[in-house]
Amino acid sequence: MDLDAPVPILPLPAGQRPQATILCCNCGAPIDGTSAAGALCYDCIKLSVDISQGIQREATLHFCRDCDRWLQPPSHWLVAAPESRELLALCLRKLRGLAKVRIIDASFIWTEPHSRRVKVKITIQQEAFQDTILQQTFEVEYVVATQQCPDCAKSYTANTWRAVVQVRQKVPHKRTFLHLEQLILKHSAHRDTINIKEVKDGLDFYFAQRNQAEKFVDFLSSVTPVRSKKSQELISMDIHTSTKSYKFTFSVELLPVCKDDLLALPISLAKNSGNIAPLTLCYRVGTSMNVLDPNTLQTADISTQSYLRQPFKPLADVQELVEFIVMDIEPLGPTKGRFVLAEATVARASDLGVNDTTYYTRTHLGGILHPGDAVLGYHLTKANFNNKWFEALELSNTYASQIPDVLLVKKYYARKKKNKSRNWRLRRIAKDESDMLPRKQDQERMEQDYEMFLRDVEEDTELRSTLALFKAKNAKQAKAATDAMEGVQTESHDGNAATDAGYSDDDDDDAPRIDMEELLDEFDELHVDEKS
Repeated sequence: MDLDAPVPILPLPAGQRPQATILCCNCGAPIDGTSAAGALCYDCIKLSVDISQGIQREATLHFCRDCDRWLQPPSHWLVAAPESRELLALCLRKLRGLAKVRIIDASFIWTEPHSRRVKVKITIQQEAFQDTILQQTFEVEYVVATQQCPDCAKSYTANTWRAVVQVRQKVPHKRTFLHLEQLILKHSAHRDTINIKEVKDGLDFYFAQRNQAEKFVDFLSSVTPVRSKKSQELISMDIHTSTKSYKFTFSVELLPVCKDDLLALPISLAKNSGNIAPLTLCYRVGTSMNVLDPNTLQTADISTQSYLRQPFKPLADVQELVEFIVMDIEPLGPTKGRFVLAEATVARASDLGVNDTTYYTRTHLGGILHPGDAVLGYHLTKANFNNKWFEALELSNTYASQIPDVLLVKKYYARKKKNKSRNWRLRRIAKDESDMLPRKQDQERMEQDYEMFLRDVEEDTELRSTLALFKAKNAKQAKAATDAMEGVQTESHDGNAATDAGYSDDDDDDAPRIDMEELLDEFDELHVDEKS
């Protein structure tokens, strides 16, 4: 046989590559030499190649402690909760070099809240050599640095507001404003304000932007009947670019009608409102005024537009209520919601033991009044009203005979002057007082109005459902008292059950109480003051 004769080489099958097994130059493991890069195995490549090289391992996050916002360079401030997707996206955008790799996963690593550190674990992929993809996980530590945002810095500087909303109501008490304050707190409508100032007959809300003030005015219009006006003042103007700077003022006036006010409607307005009797009682103020005829239980809604076409003032307010004692009461049968029509015989509490004068009237409180109960009402017999609409009723042949001697408003519960044992409390808006401190008598009147509002919250279930009530600081003791008295409840005359938790033993048993289940847990909120 000829050794030098050529040996034929058969072609490889289609799709099959020639393999050449070599040893890894680092660990000696056999690898495919046709696909190995740098004569290294995959394990050695992971040990010798760092695909995270060039990516920061430390960075700084800027946080505003006043508004709880984070700085997104160059000048945008965003709201992000701890360990949220928004904060994670901000952390990833802060790192240089991530654009060259592929991010597979990113998550937070728990740190102490007071450490001012945020740690993020990041998993990335990158092609180290041809047909060799590496995956690596590393940690990045962020230092949280405090920095005041421009909006908060502007709020601490005088005369930096752009728009102001002046809320006013010309009434002798503050109960309507107290209710409005709770609605603002519940819906967080004050979160864009830079300052809130208390002035005579109302509040001033200052905003940094005009659209924020307009949004606040829209909120006020959606919760209470108001009428508003807008004005603007030119601050500066650039004659070269025709750029002008204005300050805007929104005057919002709440209608001077409050809950439990006695109203004498214009006769034409009463006929247009379902032909209700003109002498009515305002039992609720929402987006419109809800009035009630105690003689027939007929109700009507008076819109803001109807009121502005024929404005009227209340005949009497809650400060003119007189205490009466129920001598006898008999339900007549008709009911409408929580109102029960009844005929009652009452006598003035001050006349007991002096004379035997009694008054016969119809009332809508037939469901909660019993003989011997105290009730507050308007004494129309000895009242002298300077009101043109009431004079029109007296001169009318139809309505003059329908004016009662007494109009009962609500049940009266004997209580202490100031109840300090409540198991609940309300939040108050932190506001600046005016330059002149209130006089001593004005301060006492404000405290009395606040106490009357708290009693209204306890007595009116519908009013309470629109507010946010929080547990008092002694909520744990009240909860323990509730557990100890489990199954023991006092039933008030209106059928609402209430526990004795959080109230002292010397309070009146018939006074309405608020159950602990209706209260919210206590929490800290920005710019909100606490008052129990």
